[in-house]
Amino acid sequence: MEPAHTIDQLDIIKTIGTGTFGRVCLCREKETGDYLAIKILAISDVIRLKQVEHVKNEKEILADLKHPFIVNLWWHFHDSCYLYMVFDYVCGGELFSYLRNAGRFPCSTGMFYTAEIVVALEYLHSQSVVYRDLKPENLLLDKEGHLKMTDFGFAKKLTDRTWTLCGTPEYLAPEIIQSKGHNKAVDWWALGVLVYEMLAGYPPFFDKNPFGIYEKILAGKIEWSHHLDPIAKDLIKKLLVQDRTKRLGNMKNGAEDVKRHRWFKSMDWNDVILKKLKPPIVPCVRFEGDTRNFDNYPEAEWKAAPAVGENEENLFADF
Repeated sequence: MEPAHTIDQLDIIKTIGTGTFGRVCLCREKETGDYLAIKILAISDVIRLKQVEHVKNEKEILADLKHPFIVNLWWHFHDSCYLYMVFDYVCGGELFSYLRNAGRFPCSTGMFYTAEIVVALEYLHSQSVVYRDLKPENLLLDKEGHLKMTDFGFAKKLTDRTWTLCGTPEYLAPEIIQSKGHNKAVDWWALGVLVYEMLAGYPPFFDKNPFGIYEKILAGKIEWSHHLDPIAKDLIKKLLVQDRTKRLGNMKNGAEDVKRHRWFKSMDWNDVILKKLKPPIVPCVRFEGDTRNFDNYPEAEWKAAPAVGENEENLFADF
């Protein structure tokens, strides 16, 4: 696919997601007719919200990643108003929607998605990347029903540890809240939260107010749902360990310890990576550019962002 370097080479069709300083739209390449997703960020908002490094990290990290369970970045460019990142269009929608509709997932369904995430995290960590934003909203289903991790805005190349407070309150590891410096262990903690949420229908640490959530995380008190399979519960307990040196996934065997947990005893990990396992949910998709699996968003006049000055635009010279 020849790189498109201006927005004029794409037809923007519909918004499929919005965030604090941008939106994701379904688009179509005029020349090939291919459907793609484009993330559009207003430069003025990125600067105002001090997200310059996060956005540059996202672009640089995704440009280097290639994995079946991670969304593909095709190209990136900018003009004087916006930054653009163009991805595969993953048409099945968010895992979050399926989980909310189901209430909670049966054990086998939760295990299928967990296995694909474990393989993706193992790959990211092998590339010295910590993801830091694992949650059902950031997991998309492709048309067959396999996962794609998306939104690498919080991802970071780690040399040692990092201190930034970022992520979603319910999914934050204790060491992030305590600003002790954190590393890839935070992704294994978040996996424990995710497995719990998939199987119980709600996260293990829950409160109306973020500080209430943080208190519960630091206290490490979990009110266990009676729906949880005891073997899955054992895995969750080993992931939600306060001391990250004893947390499953972060010890000397890394992801291998997670893969060897008895919850996965029937799992063929080669079949996972080759997408040979049968997905438990197959999205309803009529055609490549179908948007039925995404919410509707108001199509505000998003082209209204002001152009930025030359100095601001130069911050993104290599974008």
